[in-house]
Amino acid sequence: MDVLPWFDRADRRVTAWMARHGLGLLRVSIGVVFLWFGAIKFVPGLSPADELATRTVGALTFGLIAPEPARLMIATLETAIGLGLLLGWWMRVVLLLLALQMLGTLTPVVLFPGEVWRVPPVALTIEGQYIAKNAVLIAGGIVLGATVRGGRLVAEPGEAGPTPRD
Repeated sequence: MDVLPWFDRADRRVTAWMARHGLGLLRVSIGVVFLWFGAIKFVPGLSPADELATRTVGALTFGLIAPEPARLMIATLETAIGLGLLLGWWMRVVLLLLALQMLGTLTPVVLFPGEVWRVPPVALTIEGQYIAKNAVLIAGGIVLGATVRGGRLVAEPGEAGPTPRD
């Protein structure tokens, strides 16, 4: 059964629009998330992840970094990542910082599992859900990273040129 011509034309237009704008929208949306989450960490107690994040930094540094400096470091890092993504500046550096920050956000799963799971491995606490959503940010960072050398999304397979074989 052939696709209706009007549907095929509409589908091609929508898909082409997504290919043209998808990466920019992904970069900006992740940038907004990082800027927002980073900015609220500058105010003690405003972020729901504040206490767990500062305790994680304390545990990772064996107590060398106290909670207040840890909170300011995390806030600054997340804000810088957000601004870098929003402005599209120094993407390799920004994505490296994003990767390192994401590694840090995953460590409470190991360091404080009782605060991450209500019923392991089925039900997460709100802090665990906060951590789990990072899977989307990590995947988005990987997609953006795949384009720093000029990669792009294409709407039609033929537009991409030949596909390298493994």
